[in-house]
Amino acid sequence: MADKVDLKKSLDAYQARRGQFRVVDIPDLQYLMIDGHGDPNTSPSYAEALNALYPIAYALKFASRRELGRDYVVMPLEGLWWADDMDAFTVMRDKSRWDWTMMILTPDWIDRPMFDAAVERTRTKSGPRRLDDVRQASLSEGRCVQTLHLGPFDAEAEVLDRMHHRFIPDNGFRMAGKHHEIYLSDPRRTAPEKLRTILRQPVQDAGR
Repeated sequence: MADKVDLKKSLDAYQARRGQFRVVDIPDLQYLMIDGHGDPNTSPSYAEALNALYPIAYALKFASRRELGRDYVVMPLEGLWWADDMDAFTVMRDKSRWDWTMMILTPDWIDRPMFDAAVERTRTKSGPRRLDDVRQASLSEGRCVQTLHLGPFDAEAEVLDRMHHRFIPDNGFRMAGKHHEIYLSDPRRTAPEKLRTILRQPVQDAGR
């Protein structure tokens, strides 16, 4: 069996530094996805979404190792976040107004039949409530600005304000897609001040 693949180390899209806004071109990537709305700290739908995502992600990993001889590290949780007024993320920080898509990246060799089989395997083992809401889909983000945030999630607002209202317009861009976060730390096991999160914003040239 080949060495275990860790896409966090091989994909440039997962490289970011604290205090540095970086312009990066993100290739189309394949994810497990599930949608929801509301405060992730209080919404039952959010917990149910994660309870559906993770079993499928691990079922795919084990199937890949067993059937294809290709082992890999399950990627970290990611989220697309948006609201009718994006100030809900910075100025107001009103989580009740947030919409979201939670995601886990899968390698490009994981095809639809493998996904379907993993869903059915998960159904027979644990049958999470939102299992049938999980889909496999490609995400096209293209040019993005991203940085690494170190600290609590609620301390992101100042960094996002600088990204959205200073770096992006000052460099001839405008925001063009959904705010994207990549959770490199497990909040259940990591102190809030040590959480590492990649903050990403798709952009377009301001003249487009």
